[in-house]
Amino acid sequence: MASEKLTKEDVEKIKAEINERKSVLRPKILEDVKSARAQGDLSENFEYYAARKMNRENNARISYLEKMLKDATIIETKSTSGVNLNNMVKVKFVEEGLDESAWEEETYKIVTSIRADSMKKKVSIEAPLGKALISHEIGEIVKVELENGRGYELKIIDIITNVEDDDELKAF
Repeated sequence: MASEKLTKEDVEKIKAEINERKSVLRPKILEDVKSARAQGDLSENFEYYAARKMNRENNARISYLEKMLKDATIIETKSTSGVNLNNMVKVKFVEEGLDESAWEEETYKIVTSIRADSMKKKVSIEAPLGKALISHEIGEIVKVELENGRGYELKIIDIITNVEDDDELKAF
């Protein structure tokens, strides 16, 4: 696993999830396994297999999160000007030949990769879009470079700081 870039807030959320999984979820799951095992014949005992599967998944998630913390690089949220971590950024997609008022507009939140969720427009600082926007100012046009050598341009319209950090951690 490559070194994950995490904020102090990410670390606290991960520690809280590990604690919840170890102290609350694990004892409940183990009780479910014990209860299902007591029902007798294990060859056709769906509850037993389901409880064991849940136990394996919980233990795997705990291991994954602990390894992530061990290998993590802690980054600071800067208070400099321009786009930064945990900012909402309103952009317009530059389209040659069209008036700027016709350009498509989107808003994204810049987050660490453990909190990224493209469906909720939460973009990782590791993603091409996140990398392109970081540190740029309102009014600037930035080029987003894609892996295939292509890219596109965005104009930064607005930067909203002090955004509430209610982002959930990604599952596996």
